[in-house]
Amino acid sequence: MSPAIRVRPRRELRAARRPRAHRCWGHLVAAPLWPMHGANLGTLLRTCDAVGACLAVPPFDWVDGALARGNTLRKRGCVHRVGDPLGWLARERAAGTHVVGVELADEAVRLADLPAARRRTVIVLGHEATGIPDEALDSLDSVVEIPMVGTGLSLNVAVAGSLVLYKLAGLL
Repeated sequence: MSPAIRVRPRRELRAARRPRAHRCWGHLVAAPLWPMHGANLGTLLRTCDAVGACLAVPPFDWVDGALARGNTLRKRGCVHRVGDPLGWLARERAAGTHVVGVELADEAVRLADLPAARRRTVIVLGHEATGIPDEALDSLDSVVEIPMVGTGLSLNVAVAGSLVLYKLAGLL
């Protein structure tokens, strides 16, 4: 007879989680700086909370509503506005942050081969239809590709960002 599966109660799960408060602008930052629409931002914010990351978003008027729709947490999460994406990425690189783009490129590392982040890392996510703008590609230190076998060419921002965040956080 197989052993019984024990489901841990919420109180036990909370006690086992991160004992300290989230440090703003910490180790990982997901940056969907050119979103097509807001349907995925709240879901990505939920993943950021799960892995202890921050979310950097453009200051568009519709972003707050989009974040609220997909975020199932009772608290808001770590969200920062980035008014000048190219300037912000340049400043991050100058400060020693590793900037990883999620994009299809010849020199891309497959997701399975991506090592966990050992220093502050920004994950740049492009527009769902057009990807990371050409003028931002020079701001990237490396590129990760999520292999696909189906007919689609890309995943939505929430799914792609979540996969890369979990891998970089060392949780996959």
